[in-house]
Amino acid sequence: FHSNAYYYSVYSTVEQFSKFNLGSSKIESFTPRSPSNKESQTVKYGPYSNIPAKTSAKVTIHFENNSPFLTVTNLKRIVEVSHWGNIAVEEHYQLSHTGAKLKSQFSRLDFQRNPIGAPTAVKSFRTVLPASSKHVYYRDDIGNISTSNLRETDDANELEIRPRFPLFGGWQTKYYIGYSVPSYEMLSHSGQNYKLEFPFVDHSYDNLVIDEAEIRVILPEGASGFEIVYPNYEIVRGADEKNQDIFRYFWQTSPCFQR
Repeated sequence: FHSNAYYYSVYSTVEQFSKFNLGSSKIESFTPRSPSNKESQTVKYGPYSNIPAKTSAKVTIHFENNSPFLTVTNLKRIVEVSHWGNIAVEEHYQLSHTGAKLKSQFSRLDFQRNPIGAPTAVKSFRTVLPASSKHVYYRDDIGNISTSNLRETDDANELEIRPRFPLFGGWQTKYYIGYSVPSYEMLSHSGQNYKLEFPFVDHSYDNLVIDEAEIRVILPEGASGFEIVYPNYEIVRGADEKNQDIFRYFWQTSPCFQR
């Protein structure tokens, strides 16, 4: 970890100190700079007095961090609005463990004998779905994944996702989940005008990081004259498409946008 021992400011500072909370007590080394000290999971520089403007001093802290780092490299989310009081949501994930990479070969036998010995491995994680969600499924290209567990609470439904294999650093997996919610959860109307509101992404797991996301909305047959209001960050508007399956005679409009 590289940073500045001082708080970088365009003004002169009478007194200041910098404290780095690392989340790990296994600190291998840090750049010495008087005064500085180490306490458990914290490295502190300072206090320093009368610091001139724009002063910087590079410091490097080397510490062990076995926390798993999950990154969604690509997410495709499909929200389909039905005429019949139902909204279906399906999310396709490409998930990668971007933490420290596994150096040696993986042994399923050794892992089963001592799973605690692999603290960086991701064995499962929790996805939060709307409380009214139903018909929940969790699948991949092979088929249904039966190791998931759905727990219903008053505020939300918690889906415990357990991949077919534990994820180590540098490993990745693909899967998709889906569920349905009643239309009134996301859809409201005034006369002939309808408004669809839904979160850009669900709570896939804690400390969510997404590199790229594509959201596609399939509107009911005959929908027209729609307007899209985006979240307060940069969005790329994709080309609208027509959607049709074997159970429908008419085409459905499908707007798309990416982040």
